[in-house]
Amino acid sequence: DLPFHEPGLPELIRKHVTGGKLRFTTNLDEVGAWADVHFIAVGTPQVRGGTGADMTYVDTATTDLARAITKDALIVGKSTVPVGTAARLADLIAETKHPEVNLSLAWNPEFLREGFAVEDTLTPDRLVIGTTNTHDENTLRAVYAEALDRDTPWISTDYQTAELVKVAANAFLATKISFINAFAEVTETVGGDITTLADAIGHDTRIGRKFLNAGVGFGGGCLPKDIRALQTRVAELGLDHSMRFLDEVDQINLRRRKKTVALAFDTLDQNVIGKKIAVLGITFKPLSDDVRDSPGLDVAARLFNAGADVAIYDPQGNHNAAKRYPRITYTDTLNEAVTGAELVILTTEWDEFKTLTPEDLNDQVTTRRIIDARNVLNPHHWENAGWTFTQLGRKAQDS
Repeated sequence: DLPFHEPGLPELIRKHVTGGKLRFTTNLDEVGAWADVHFIAVGTPQVRGGTGADMTYVDTATTDLARAITKDALIVGKSTVPVGTAARLADLIAETKHPEVNLSLAWNPEFLREGFAVEDTLTPDRLVIGTTNTHDENTLRAVYAEALDRDTPWISTDYQTAELVKVAANAFLATKISFINAFAEVTETVGGDITTLADAIGHDTRIGRKFLNAGVGFGGGCLPKDIRALQTRVAELGLDHSMRFLDEVDQINLRRRKKTVALAFDTLDQNVIGKKIAVLGITFKPLSDDVRDSPGLDVAARLFNAGADVAIYDPQGNHNAAKRYPRITYTDTLNEAVTGAELVILTTEWDEFKTLTPEDLNDQVTTRRIIDARNVLNPHHWENAGWTFTQLGRKAQDS
C-alpha cells in the first residue's frame, strides 16, 4: 500500500513491479553502481522560522548520491529550488564525486498536479530541460522518447531558466487565484456574482477560466511556500522590489481563510462556543490526502480553538489531519459529520460535496445553515429549501 493517496498510482506500481521493470531499494551504493540516470525529487519545504526554501534534503541527496556513483552517469534534479541552486550543486558534485567518474547535472522541473500525477507524468504538457551540454540533453531525450513521439513540447535551456520556469508557473497560478479572490472582496461589499464575473473574463482566451475559482484560497506544499521562497531569493539578489506584489498575493490568500472564519461567527451570532460545526473537506484540493497548509484545516482549527465543537469529514484527509490536530473530531462519513450540526462549512470541492442538495442534509442538521467556501453550490436551491446560505464573494444581505 502507498503511504499517500494518488489515483492510478498503486495499479501502475503493481504492474511494473510484477513485470520486473520497477524495484525499490534504500541502498545508494547499489543504485550508484547500476543506474545511468538518477532523478532527485526530494522536498524543499519552507525553512523553519523563515520564508526561504530549506535545501537540506536536496543538498544531502545530491552529495550522498555523488559519493555513491561509480560509473559515468547523469543526475537530474526535479525539485523546486531557488534560482542558482543547480549551478551550486554542479560544483558540489564536482567536488564530491569519484575522480574517475564522469558525472554531470541537468535540471528538469516537475509540473505534475497532485491527484493527476500519473496522467501528468505519462502525458506532460511540456518538458523543460536545463543542461550544459548536448550529451546530457540527448540522454534525457532518450528517457522521454515516448512523450516526444507524441509531440510534447521540449524546451531546452540553461539551469537558471529551468529553475525559474517552475517558480514562475507557481507564482502565476497563485496570483491568478488571489486576483479573483481580490475581486471577491469587492463583490462582498458592493454586490455582484463573483462566479459570473470569473466566467466572463475567462472567456477571454488571453486569460482563460482555469484558476479563477473564488473561495477560501490555495494551499498545499507548493504554491504558498514557493511564492515565499521566491520573494526571499530575489531579496537575496537585491531585487526584492521585483516580487513585492507576491506578498499581497499571499496576504489575500490568508485573508480568505480569516473571512471564512468571520462568516462562521456572523452566521452563529458571534458565538461559536459549544456550537457543532461540520467542516467538509480539509485536504488542500480534491483527489489528494495532502493537508499541508490546507485552507479548510486552517479554518477548522481556528474555529476549534475558538471553542466550537468541530466535526471534520474528508474522503482522504482525515488521517493526516489527525496527526496535526488530534483533539478535533474526525468522522468516517458525511452524515456522521453533519448530524446535529448548527453550521456546515464546505471547504474542499470533492465531487461528493459539489453534488450535495438540501435534501441530503435537511434531516441531519440541527439548524439549516451552510457556508460554501468554494462557490460550488447553487445558492437558490439552498435558500428555497429554507437554508441560511453564505458564499465567499457574495454580499451578505443578498444571502
